[in-house]
Amino acid sequence: MQRTSLSNATYTELCLFSDASNWAIGAVAYLRAITADGQCSVGFVLGKAKLAPQPAKPIPVPRLKLCGAVLAVEMAEVILEELDHKPDAVTFYCDSKVVLGYIHNESKRFFVYVHNRVHRIRQTTFPQQWRYVPTEQNPADLATRSVPASQLTNSMWFTGPEFLYKPHQPETFESFQLVDPEKDSEVRPQVTTLATLLREGKLTSERFQRFSTWKSLLRAVAFLIHQASSFKSGGANTCRGWHLCKQPRTPAELEAARRVILRSVQRDTYPHEYAALQENRNFPNTSTILSLDPVMLGGLLRIGGRLKHAPVETEVRHPIILPRCHVTTLLVSHHHTKVQHQGRHFTEGAVRAAGLWVVAGKRLIGSVIHNCITCRKLRGKLQVQKMSDLPPECLTPSPPFTYVGQDVFGPWNVVTRRTRGGTAHSKRWAILFTCMCTRAVHIELIESMDSPSCINALRRFFALRGPAKQLRSDRGTNFVGASMELGLKPDDPNQVSTLKYLHENGCVWEFNPPHASHMGGVWERMIGVARRILDSMLLQRKQNQLTHEVLCTLMAEVSAIMNARPLVPVFSDPSSPVLLTPAMLLNQKPGVPAPAGTFTEKDLFKCQWRQVQALANEFWTQWRKEYLHTLQLRRKWHTETRDLQVGDVVLLKDSQSPRNEWPMGLVAATFPSSDGKLK
Repeated sequence: MQRTSLSNATYTELCLFSDASNWAIGAVAYLRAITADGQCSVGFVLGKAKLAPQPAKPIPVPRLKLCGAVLAVEMAEVILEELDHKPDAVTFYCDSKVVLGYIHNESKRFFVYVHNRVHRIRQTTFPQQWRYVPTEQNPADLATRSVPASQLTNSMWFTGPEFLYKPHQPETFESFQLVDPEKDSEVRPQVTTLATLLREGKLTSERFQRFSTWKSLLRAVAFLIHQASSFKSGGANTCRGWHLCKQPRTPAELEAARRVILRSVQRDTYPHEYAALQENRNFPNTSTILSLDPVMLGGLLRIGGRLKHAPVETEVRHPIILPRCHVTTLLVSHHHTKVQHQGRHFTEGAVRAAGLWVVAGKRLIGSVIHNCITCRKLRGKLQVQKMSDLPPECLTPSPPFTYVGQDVFGPWNVVTRRTRGGTAHSKRWAILFTCMCTRAVHIELIESMDSPSCINALRRFFALRGPAKQLRSDRGTNFVGASMELGLKPDDPNQVSTLKYLHENGCVWEFNPPHASHMGGVWERMIGVARRILDSMLLQRKQNQLTHEVLCTLMAEVSAIMNARPLVPVFSDPSSPVLLTPAMLLNQKPGVPAPAGTFTEKDLFKCQWRQVQALANEFWTQWRKEYLHTLQLRRKWHTETRDLQVGDVVLLKDSQSPRNEWPMGLVAATFPSSDGKLK
């Protein structure tokens, strides 16, 4: 046997083997050491053997092997206490899978004998430390049978099994289950205890929570009443016993079902009041329906009131009292459907006409109408959100038409040529360009709604007003096509050489989302003003036929009128005679001499550039003082509302079709704005 110092070992392990038979119980321990060069040495540490108990009744072998496992655990405790160099691991080996199943058990309970020994084993060891070893490789088996002394030295009692000499390998944990827990006599039988609670067989309103409509609930209870009556003998009913009756329910069965449902609701909600009136006792003074003067008629709580002698029906004199519950909600929804989803006034009248008095009925009816899907389709409000902040383009002083919003309006019929048979007509449209900052406008005529006409209008606009840094518009096909051809998008390969400098100067074209006309209010408002001015001009013309030249002249005059409009209310103060208009900056013609600003009055007469600078400075001074603060308030959409979320079902508004034909949609994705809201 090779000797190895424990101080030179990189890994040490204490291995213990146990076994038992009808004659003896034994256990043996070995110390296993592995050096840095992979050499493995095994040394005999301790071995024990003792006679097995010999009671009058033989002990089963699994119990004896479990005692051998306990002996191995006790030996490990003694060895670990005596060793100065504690091993890295302690491993136990047993050739009985029954014993390993006892040790690994977590769910079953054992009788006292096995329980005590398993508890003793698990006090010191863990199930992960126990391994299975075949009998022929278990050296503890030699202690459980007679072996001559001359053969003991040649056995594996002192050397240990061969697998201990193999290099150290990472071992995986193997869990052992009970071999046969159903037939094992050591396992306690599992006893199941059940508690039975007897309840009185009453129909409660909790069962009605499963129904979503009043008709389905009424039919179900009427069907049960029909089945119960079919078991009664001597009746006129032809149905006998439990059966699937396909005949329609009779009015008597439906009325009986209605009374049963309402009685169950009243009994569950007002138990003390119901019992007091049923037994002719004093009505409780703390009742919430005391002011209704309830009485018991036909097994139902009804309003007493002062109409006892009125010549009207019982349902009108004494309505049935109903609390706010699921059944009452079904009833209100039923009558709301009968009046074709009209408002609260119609629904409340239908409920009262049916002989029902709903406690806090107005609030319940309002809740039902609010949650009604059909009412939302017919009269639901459009989704709105709090008004956004203005973009920087509208608030930063900049040269006119640096940030431009545009849109197309029209058309108008114009005479293109005169022939013998009459005149040939064609249509003209107009593109309105709006300065986002100064609110100045510029109008260009186009012959068609295609991209080439839009490009030509842009070229004329840039030639007159200079290049812009940003263009904004809706997603019209002509605008999208023009932006792609002009190369105003950063990643578009198609560029027109004549307008390539716009791209180099950082001019971009921003598009509003589809069907979002409210995001283009700046130019939409100007289009409305331009239409009204043009309509007034056309009304004053004696000739109804327009030509292209005349229409161009009218558009120029419309632009002049719009640019001369005051941006703020006209003040009556004589100290402020200058009006703040877009033309003040475009034409340097404020109408009255500009007062002194950064430049003195002498500058107005020195040279032309100083005059222009003074007028521009006067415009921006008035723009900050008089106009900018008018943009502060939100005229509408003041409160934040819930944003649409993925999965919401919505109606898509279509101005070209009636509301009943609006298509339904499902929100698949959302795109919030810079403030995190959906606009």
